[in-house]
Amino acid sequence: MTVLDSVGELTPEELRQLFLFETLTEVQLQWLADHGWVAEVNAGGTVLAEGEPAEVLILLLSGTMSMSRRVGQDDVEVVRTEQVGAYGGATRTYVEEDVDQRYQATVRAVTDVRFFVLRGEDFALAVRTWFPMAVHLLEGLFQGLSRGQRIIDQRQQLLALGALSAGLTHELNNPAAAAVRATAALRQRVEGMRRKLAMLAHHELDPKLLELFVDVQEEAVQAAALAPSLSAVEESEREDELIAWLDEHDISGSWDLAPIFAAGGTTIDFLDKITTGAGHDVIDNGLHWLGYTVETELLLAEITDSVTRISTLVSAAKQYSHLDRAPFERVDIHEGLKSTLLMLGSKLDGIEVVKDFDPALPKVPVYAGELNQVWTNIIDNAVQAMDGHGTLTVRTSLEGECARVEIGDTGPGIPADLRRRIFEPFFTTKPVGQGTGLGLDISYRIVVTRHGGDLTVESVPGDTRFIVRLPLSERSAG
Repeated sequence: MTVLDSVGELTPEELRQLFLFETLTEVQLQWLADHGWVAEVNAGGTVLAEGEPAEVLILLLSGTMSMSRRVGQDDVEVVRTEQVGAYGGATRTYVEEDVDQRYQATVRAVTDVRFFVLRGEDFALAVRTWFPMAVHLLEGLFQGLSRGQRIIDQRQQLLALGALSAGLTHELNNPAAAAVRATAALRQRVEGMRRKLAMLAHHELDPKLLELFVDVQEEAVQAAALAPSLSAVEESEREDELIAWLDEHDISGSWDLAPIFAAGGTTIDFLDKITTGAGHDVIDNGLHWLGYTVETELLLAEITDSVTRISTLVSAAKQYSHLDRAPFERVDIHEGLKSTLLMLGSKLDGIEVVKDFDPALPKVPVYAGELNQVWTNIIDNAVQAMDGHGTLTVRTSLEGECARVEIGDTGPGIPADLRRRIFEPFFTTKPVGQGTGLGLDISYRIVVTRHGGDLTVESVPGDTRFIVRLPLSERSAG
């Protein structure tokens, strides 16, 4: 930023010509003259930079200046003026807030310009001393608006958190209940194995036959671990074959054993190994013992899958909330997208999810927790638009100096007249009670204001895409 060094001073009478000071007393004007100074900036120079600490107030004395705001990757000029007395910079330093105040716009010199410059703390002291009632009114206004916005943001976050908590509870309940059921069944099967083993021992088996049973048991365990998934028809056919073999060998409880052997990958050839050299009672008890072994292995696999699922969900929740991460850092945005999809898993039933991620995409400097709220809002809207049926596409790519994230759905689309308003606060197309109209507004502010990125939407019936662009270069936290 251009250094606003002093090149002179103004007299009280010269200061009175500026509309901001025209009603001040001589004493007040003299105070300003003593504390302020004149600075000059050549054409093309940057006077104040958006996002930097608000340190000075400037008033235009001559020349033309412009003010611009950063929108996505573009600087949008919002004001261009040559009006003497036009001001900018630290205009709110008199408001006592517990936040760093920063310039809200970039000021540039279009032509050679001259400014009257006053330090922010001096301006704050003057305003608070000379206009205490106005300061109280303005503080109430600014702080009320700020608190109201924070309450609205928190409310939206709580709504999103409530929906996610419900989904996460649902997702956790299924594997947890499965693990409990499998554990109870496992206890019964182990007890049954002990009984059958005792029955086999009472038959005073030949050591070679007992060794055969042990070998067959090990093979059965390995087969169960590698058993392929069968379709309903394939499983039914396999069970019928096993029932026929068991009935042929007069094995009791064939209807109970066949489904276990079918699920465990046990074949007829495999069972033939223990039909030679043993009496009927030994074979019957041996096969039931083998059945308990296979079912035990299947139950252990089910418990492992359930616990792994729970661990994965907890890991996803941790990743989603970024409880173990710094608030601003370079991250792999694919992790956030995956964890968000996992957290919203209960809402994605019936919807085909297509993930087209660019593996070469570099890490992006972001507030990861806030960005996950953006993914949640956009994906949740897409799911509701498709009404439980359709295709959700999440695609990432490199676009210039930005990471591009595209979230598309095959819903009915957004009409052109509504697309212009969807990022407005409180605007919603959902029925009363089903939407606050804040999700996309907050998402826009997170992407554009917090990250200096861009959030746009393209939509035709059957193809709606929300496109998020995030700069790969770091910017100062603001």
